[in-house]
Amino acid sequence: MTSAKQRRHQGVLEILQETGKATVSELGLRLGVTEMTIRRDLEMLENDGVLQRFHGGAKLAFGSSYEPPFPVREKINADQKRLIGLQVAALIDDGDTIILDGGSTGLAVAEALVDREVTVCPLSLRIAWAFARSTSVNLIMPGGSVRPAELSLSGADTIDYLRGHHFDAYVMTASGVSLEQGFTEWNADDAAVKKAAVGVADRVITAVDSSKMNRVGFVRICGIEVPAAIVTDAALSAEDLAPLRRQAQEVVVAGSPN
Repeated sequence: MTSAKQRRHQGVLEILQETGKATVSELGLRLGVTEMTIRRDLEMLENDGVLQRFHGGAKLAFGSSYEPPFPVREKINADQKRLIGLQVAALIDDGDTIILDGGSTGLAVAEALVDREVTVCPLSLRIAWAFARSTSVNLIMPGGSVRPAELSLSGADTIDYLRGHHFDAYVMTASGVSLEQGFTEWNADDAAVKKAAVGVADRVITAVDSSKMNRVGFVRICGIEVPAAIVTDAALSAEDLAPLRRQAQEVVVAGSPN
């Protein structure tokens, strides 16, 4: 269950992602809390390294041209990602062998699968650790280099491991989704692993929250038409959903009837 403080922190980051910067009074008004509460929240978020305070307000600690750090992504759209995780888990059959991406949405999928009888090949140490308490998941670890901070696995050893196996499904996350460019990533090493994973799975299920729509990362992974299902959340606008449905094999909106 998300606490009130976690919801406020998520709200602060979503507002700053939308506006670039905001004053304490603006944040307090939009979130319905006192300026004193907002100041405490900003101090905690600055200590986490995800924003920078200035006199009377704050701005994000990163620009719009590269991947936000994991602590930011973990807080943004957290409730939507939880619903996406549950929906993706519903598309997985017991006994399946699965490649599971890292990142905040991948972590939500892992949490939804932790009590299932499946075999999981995680592409991140965070994802592997999410299954630490599970007695039903068969965890198989690829080799590779660990990307600092992100903790994703990449490199020739990771790709060779994937290409030496066959999987029922690949649960893919992405930094950006657009009708023209398809699914994209900021990091070239991560994108290379994702491309390899697409090639060794019977089906691809893409888990992307609505904030990723109409964003384009540095490296293309695959087109919109490749995944068997794209799972997103109900915050995706009707203007974006309609053309996505036309180009994709299937679009599943988590938390709402389809």
